[in-house]
Amino acid sequence: MGIRMGRTIPTLAGQVDAGAPAYGIAPRGYRLPVATSLGTVRLQVADLARSVAYYEGVLGLRVLDRGQTVARLGAAEARTPLLELHERQGVAPVPRRGRLGLYHFAILLPDRSALGRFVRHLSDIGERAGMSDHFVSEAIYLTDPDGLGIEVYADRPRSAWRQADGQLVMTTVALDVDDLIASAGGPWTGMPAGTVIGHVHLFVDDLERSAAFYHTGLGLDKTVWNYPGALFLAAGGYHHHVGTNTWAAGAAPAGPGDARLLEWELVVPTATDVSEVLASLEHGGVRVEHSGEQGLARDPWGTAVRIRAATP
Repeated sequence: MGIRMGRTIPTLAGQVDAGAPAYGIAPRGYRLPVATSLGTVRLQVADLARSVAYYEGVLGLRVLDRGQTVARLGAAEARTPLLELHERQGVAPVPRRGRLGLYHFAILLPDRSALGRFVRHLSDIGERAGMSDHFVSEAIYLTDPDGLGIEVYADRPRSAWRQADGQLVMTTVALDVDDLIASAGGPWTGMPAGTVIGHVHLFVDDLERSAAFYHTGLGLDKTVWNYPGALFLAAGGYHHHVGTNTWAAGAAPAGPGDARLLEWELVVPTATDVSEVLASLEHGGVRVEHSGEQGLARDPWGTAVRIRAATP
Protein backbone atom coordinates (compact mmCIF):
# COMPACT_ATOMS: atom_id res chain seq x y z
CA MET A 1 0.00 0.00 0.00
CA GLY A 2 1.05 3.61 -0.49
CA ILE A 3 0.33 4.44 3.14
CA ARG A 4 2.85 4.51 5.95
CA MET A 5 2.45 4.58 9.68
CA GLY A 6 3.33 8.13 10.67
CA ARG A 7 4.10 9.78 13.99
CA THR A 8 0.73 10.71 15.45
CA ILE A 9 -0.51 12.19 18.69
CA PRO A 10 -3.95 11.24 20.02
CA THR A 11 -6.96 13.43 19.56
CA LEU A 12 -10.50 13.00 20.74
CA ALA A 13 -13.40 12.16 18.50
CA GLY A 14 -17.10 11.55 18.74
CA GLN A 15 -20.63 12.29 17.71
CA VAL A 16 -22.96 14.75 19.36
CA ASP A 17 -24.90 13.19 22.20
CA ALA A 18 -28.00 14.91 23.53
CA GLY A 19 -27.44 13.60 27.06
CA ALA A 20 -25.07 15.00 29.63
CA PRO A 21 -21.56 13.55 29.32
CA ALA A 22 -20.36 11.10 31.93
CA TYR A 23 -17.01 12.84 32.03
CA GLY A 24 -15.56 16.32 31.96
CA ILE A 25 -15.45 19.58 33.90
CA ALA A 26 -18.09 22.17 33.08
CA PRO A 27 -17.14 25.85 33.21
CA ARG A 28 -18.27 27.68 36.33
CA GLY A 29 -19.97 30.43 34.35
CA TYR A 30 -21.37 30.28 30.83
CA ARG A 31 -21.68 26.83 29.23
CA LEU A 32 -22.30 26.27 25.52
CA PRO A 33 -25.60 24.67 24.39
CA VAL A 34 -25.87 20.94 23.79
CA ALA A 35 -26.44 21.47 20.05
CA THR A 36 -23.17 23.32 19.48
CA SER A 37 -21.25 22.21 16.39
CA LEU A 38 -18.51 23.40 14.07
CA GLY A 39 -18.98 25.13 10.73
CA THR A 40 -16.65 26.28 7.97
CA VAL A 41 -12.86 26.25 8.35
CA ARG A 42 -11.09 29.07 6.47
CA LEU A 43 -7.48 28.68 5.37
CA GLN A 44 -4.93 30.98 3.77
CA VAL A 45 -2.98 29.25 1.01
CA ALA A 46 -0.28 30.27 -1.47
CA ASP A 47 -1.77 28.88 -4.69
CA LEU A 48 -5.54 28.45 -5.00
CA ALA A 49 -5.41 26.17 -8.05
CA ARG A 50 -2.89 23.87 -6.37
CA SER A 51 -4.92 23.67 -3.18
CA VAL A 52 -8.22 23.07 -4.96
CA ALA A 53 -6.63 20.25 -6.95
CA TYR A 54 -5.39 18.67 -3.71
CA TYR A 55 -8.65 18.95 -1.79
CA GLU A 56 -10.64 17.65 -4.74
CA GLY A 57 -8.26 14.88 -5.85
CA VAL A 58 -6.95 13.63 -2.51
CA LEU A 59 -9.72 14.44 -0.03
CA GLY A 60 -12.67 14.12 -2.37
CA LEU A 61 -14.28 17.47 -1.60
CA ARG A 62 -16.20 19.21 -4.38
CA VAL A 63 -16.10 22.87 -5.34
CA LEU A 64 -19.31 24.68 -4.40
CA ASP A 65 -18.19 28.00 -5.84
CA ARG A 66 -14.92 29.58 -6.87
CA GLY A 67 -13.67 33.07 -7.56
CA GLN A 68 -10.29 34.45 -8.50
CA THR A 69 -8.81 34.16 -5.00
CA VAL A 70 -11.43 32.25 -2.96
CA ALA A 71 -12.90 28.75 -3.31
CA ARG A 72 -15.49 27.01 -1.15
CA LEU A 73 -15.59 23.23 -0.96
CA GLY A 74 -18.03 20.78 0.59
CA ALA A 75 -19.13 17.17 0.75
CA ALA A 76 -21.71 15.45 -1.43
CA GLU A 77 -25.18 17.05 -1.40
CA ALA A 78 -23.97 19.90 0.82
CA ARG A 79 -24.69 23.58 0.27
CA THR A 80 -22.66 24.83 3.22
CA PRO A 81 -18.88 24.63 2.73
CA LEU A 82 -16.69 22.63 5.03
CA LEU A 83 -13.63 24.47 3.77
CA GLU A 84 -12.98 27.93 2.38
CA LEU A 85 -9.62 28.58 0.74
CA HIS A 86 -8.23 32.12 0.46
CA GLU A 87 -5.25 32.67 -1.80
CA ARG A 88 -2.45 35.02 -0.81
CA GLN A 89 0.43 34.53 -3.19
CA GLY A 90 3.83 34.20 -1.60
CA VAL A 91 2.75 33.06 1.86
CA ALA A 92 5.29 30.82 3.54
CA PRO A 93 4.53 27.13 4.03
CA VAL A 94 4.23 25.72 7.54
CA PRO A 95 7.68 24.71 8.84
CA ARG A 96 8.24 21.16 10.02
CA ARG A 97 8.06 22.20 13.68
CA GLY A 98 4.80 24.08 13.13
CA ARG A 99 3.60 27.52 14.13
CA LEU A 100 1.34 28.55 16.97
CA GLY A 101 -2.14 28.31 15.50
CA LEU A 102 -3.38 25.33 13.51
CA TYR A 103 -2.16 21.83 14.36
CA HIS A 104 -4.89 20.26 12.25
CA PHE A 105 -8.53 20.59 11.36
CA ALA A 106 -10.51 17.37 11.38
CA ILE A 107 -13.08 16.08 8.90
CA LEU A 108 -15.49 13.59 10.47
CA LEU A 109 -16.92 10.95 8.14
CA PRO A 110 -20.38 9.52 8.86
CA ASP A 111 -19.26 5.90 9.35
CA ARG A 112 -16.34 3.49 9.40
CA SER A 113 -17.02 2.13 5.93
CA ALA A 114 -16.56 5.60 4.46
CA LEU A 115 -13.18 5.83 6.19
CA GLY A 116 -12.27 2.42 4.79
CA ARG A 117 -13.10 3.62 1.28
CA PHE A 118 -11.03 6.75 1.86
CA VAL A 119 -8.00 4.77 3.01
CA ARG A 120 -8.27 2.48 0.00
CA HIS A 121 -8.47 5.58 -2.22
CA LEU A 122 -5.27 6.96 -0.66
CA SER A 123 -3.56 3.67 -1.38
CA ASP A 124 -4.80 3.67 -4.97
CA ILE A 125 -3.35 7.13 -5.66
CA GLY A 126 -0.14 6.52 -3.69
CA GLU A 127 -0.80 9.25 -1.12
CA ARG A 128 1.23 8.89 2.08
CA ALA A 129 -0.50 9.40 5.41
CA GLY A 130 -0.14 8.85 9.12
CA MET A 131 -2.78 6.83 10.93
CA SER A 132 -3.74 5.90 14.46
CA ASP A 133 -6.35 4.01 16.44
CA HIS A 134 -7.43 6.22 19.35
CA PHE A 135 -9.95 3.71 20.78
CA VAL A 136 -12.82 6.18 20.44
CA SER A 137 -11.97 6.77 16.78
CA GLU A 138 -9.84 5.72 13.85
CA ALA A 139 -7.91 8.55 12.26
CA ILE A 140 -5.90 9.35 9.14
CA TYR A 141 -3.47 12.30 9.07
CA LEU A 142 -2.45 14.27 6.00
CA THR A 143 -0.62 17.48 5.17
CA ASP A 144 -1.80 19.79 2.38
CA PRO A 145 0.53 21.47 -0.15
CA ASP A 146 1.15 24.40 2.23
CA GLY A 147 1.97 22.15 5.18
CA LEU A 148 -1.41 22.63 6.89
CA GLY A 149 -2.49 19.63 8.98
CA ILE A 150 -5.61 17.59 8.25
CA GLU A 151 -7.27 14.71 10.05
CA VAL A 152 -9.93 12.52 8.44
CA TYR A 153 -11.60 10.20 10.92
CA ALA A 154 -14.59 8.11 11.93
CA ASP A 155 -15.95 7.45 15.39
CA ARG A 156 -16.41 4.14 17.08
CA PRO A 157 -19.85 3.61 18.66
CA ARG A 158 -20.39 5.54 21.87
CA SER A 159 -21.07 2.24 23.64
CA ALA A 160 -17.42 1.33 23.09
CA TRP A 161 -16.02 4.48 24.73
CA ARG A 162 -14.80 4.39 28.32
CA GLN A 163 -14.17 7.03 30.95
CA ALA A 164 -12.05 6.89 34.06
CA ASP A 165 -11.62 9.46 36.81
CA GLY A 166 -13.88 11.85 34.98
CA GLN A 167 -11.96 11.78 31.73
CA LEU A 168 -12.28 10.04 28.40
CA VAL A 169 -10.06 6.97 27.97
CA MET A 170 -8.04 7.00 24.74
CA THR A 171 -5.21 4.99 23.26
CA THR A 172 -2.75 5.55 20.44
CA VAL A 173 -1.98 2.24 18.77
CA ALA A 174 -1.38 1.03 15.24
CA LEU A 175 -4.44 1.18 13.04
CA ASP A 176 -5.65 -2.16 11.67
CA VAL A 177 -5.61 -1.00 8.06
CA ASP A 178 -6.62 -4.31 6.53
CA ASP A 179 -9.68 -4.59 8.78
CA LEU A 180 -10.62 -0.98 8.06
CA ILE A 181 -10.40 -1.49 4.30
CA ALA A 182 -12.41 -4.71 4.61
CA SER A 183 -15.28 -2.57 5.92
CA ALA A 184 -15.22 -0.33 2.86
CA GLY A 185 -17.83 -1.96 0.65
CA GLY A 186 -18.09 -0.01 -2.61
CA PRO A 187 -15.65 2.39 -4.27
CA TRP A 188 -14.63 5.83 -2.99
CA THR A 189 -16.70 8.50 -4.73
CA GLY A 190 -15.66 11.51 -2.68
CA MET A 191 -16.61 12.88 0.72
CA PRO A 192 -20.08 11.47 1.38
CA ALA A 193 -23.22 13.22 2.53
CA GLY A 194 -23.16 13.68 6.28
CA THR A 195 -19.48 14.59 6.42
CA VAL A 196 -18.82 17.48 8.85
CA ILE A 197 -15.99 19.34 10.50
CA GLY A 198 -15.46 17.38 13.71
CA HIS A 199 -12.90 19.47 15.56
CA VAL A 200 -9.97 21.84 15.36
CA HIS A 201 -6.70 21.16 17.15
CA LEU A 202 -4.43 24.11 17.89
CA PHE A 203 -0.83 24.78 18.87
CA VAL A 204 -0.59 27.12 21.88
CA ASP A 205 2.20 27.89 24.35
CA ASP A 206 0.28 27.89 27.63
CA LEU A 207 -2.54 25.51 28.59
CA GLU A 208 -3.82 27.70 31.41
CA ARG A 209 -4.30 30.58 28.99
CA SER A 210 -5.98 28.27 26.50
CA ALA A 211 -8.35 27.11 29.27
CA ALA A 212 -9.12 30.71 30.18
CA PHE A 213 -10.21 31.40 26.61
CA TYR A 214 -11.85 28.14 25.50
CA HIS A 215 -13.19 26.84 28.83
CA THR A 216 -13.98 29.92 30.92
CA GLY A 217 -14.67 32.35 28.09
CA LEU A 218 -16.11 30.32 25.22
CA GLY A 219 -17.90 27.88 27.53
CA LEU A 220 -16.51 24.47 26.52
CA ASP A 221 -16.26 21.60 29.00
CA LYS A 222 -12.82 20.16 29.72
CA THR A 223 -12.88 16.50 28.68
CA VAL A 224 -9.23 15.42 28.92
CA TRP A 225 -6.66 17.38 30.91
CA ASN A 226 -3.98 14.93 31.98
CA TYR A 227 -2.53 14.13 28.57
CA PRO A 228 1.05 15.49 28.50
CA GLY A 229 1.10 18.98 27.06
CA ALA A 230 -2.51 18.96 25.88
CA LEU A 231 -6.03 20.00 26.84
CA PHE A 232 -9.19 18.84 25.07
CA LEU A 233 -12.56 20.57 25.31
CA ALA A 234 -16.10 19.97 24.10
CA ALA A 235 -19.72 21.03 24.33
CA GLY A 236 -22.94 19.09 24.80
CA GLY A 237 -21.48 15.61 25.16
CA TYR A 238 -19.33 16.01 22.06
CA HIS A 239 -15.96 14.54 22.89
CA HIS A 240 -13.81 16.98 21.04
CA HIS A 241 -14.58 20.33 19.51
CA VAL A 242 -11.23 21.92 20.38
CA GLY A 243 -7.84 20.49 21.23
CA THR A 244 -4.93 22.62 22.37
CA ASN A 245 -1.36 21.52 22.90
CA THR A 246 2.08 22.95 23.69
CA TRP A 247 4.00 20.61 21.40
CA ALA A 248 5.23 23.60 19.33
CA ALA A 249 6.03 25.82 22.33
CA GLY A 250 8.69 28.34 21.39
CA ALA A 251 7.46 28.61 17.81
CA ALA A 252 6.14 31.93 16.55
CA PRO A 253 2.40 32.48 15.95
CA ALA A 254 1.25 32.20 12.34
CA GLY A 255 0.99 35.66 10.79
CA PRO A 256 -0.32 37.40 7.66
CA GLY A 257 2.61 36.18 5.56
CA ASP A 258 2.10 32.53 6.46
CA ALA A 259 -0.11 29.70 5.25
CA ARG A 260 -2.47 29.43 8.20
CA LEU A 261 -5.91 28.99 9.70
CA LEU A 262 -7.73 32.28 9.16
CA GLU A 263 -10.72 31.35 11.29
CA TRP A 264 -13.07 28.54 12.23
CA GLU A 265 -16.78 28.67 12.97
CA LEU A 266 -18.49 27.72 16.19
CA VAL A 267 -22.19 27.22 15.43
CA VAL A 268 -24.75 27.62 18.22
CA PRO A 269 -28.52 27.13 17.86
CA THR A 270 -29.85 30.72 17.94
CA ALA A 271 -28.90 34.40 17.81
CA THR A 272 -29.61 34.59 21.53
CA ASP A 273 -26.96 31.91 22.09
CA VAL A 274 -24.51 33.96 20.01
CA SER A 275 -25.11 36.99 22.24
CA GLU A 276 -24.53 34.91 25.37
CA VAL A 277 -21.25 33.46 24.05
CA LEU A 278 -19.97 36.91 23.09
CA ALA A 279 -20.99 38.35 26.45
CA SER A 280 -19.11 35.57 28.25
CA LEU A 281 -15.96 36.26 26.24
CA GLU A 282 -16.19 39.99 26.83
CA HIS A 283 -16.76 39.42 30.55
CA GLY A 284 -13.40 37.64 30.54
CA GLY A 285 -11.68 40.59 28.91
CA VAL A 286 -11.64 39.23 25.35
CA ARG A 287 -12.12 41.78 22.59
CA VAL A 288 -15.02 40.77 20.34
CA GLU A 289 -15.72 42.04 16.83
CA HIS A 290 -19.49 42.24 16.36
CA SER A 291 -20.99 41.84 12.88
CA GLY A 292 -24.76 41.72 12.81
CA GLU A 293 -25.81 38.58 14.65
CA GLN A 294 -22.31 37.10 14.47
CA GLY A 295 -19.15 37.79 16.37
CA LEU A 296 -15.46 37.05 16.05
CA ALA A 297 -12.92 36.63 18.83
CA ARG A 298 -9.22 35.74 18.82
CA ASP A 299 -7.47 33.51 21.29
CA PRO A 300 -4.20 34.70 22.90
CA TRP A 301 -2.23 33.43 19.87
CA GLY A 302 -4.38 35.16 17.27
CA THR A 303 -6.48 32.17 16.18
CA ALA A 304 -9.90 33.50 15.25
CA VAL A 305 -13.21 31.81 16.04
CA ARG A 306 -16.40 33.11 14.45
CA ILE A 307 -19.53 32.48 16.49
CA ARG A 308 -22.72 32.28 14.45
CA ALA A 309 -26.22 30.88 14.79
CA ALA A 310 -27.50 27.81 13.00
CA THR A 311 -30.91 29.53 12.91
CA PRO A 312 -30.63 33.29 12.30
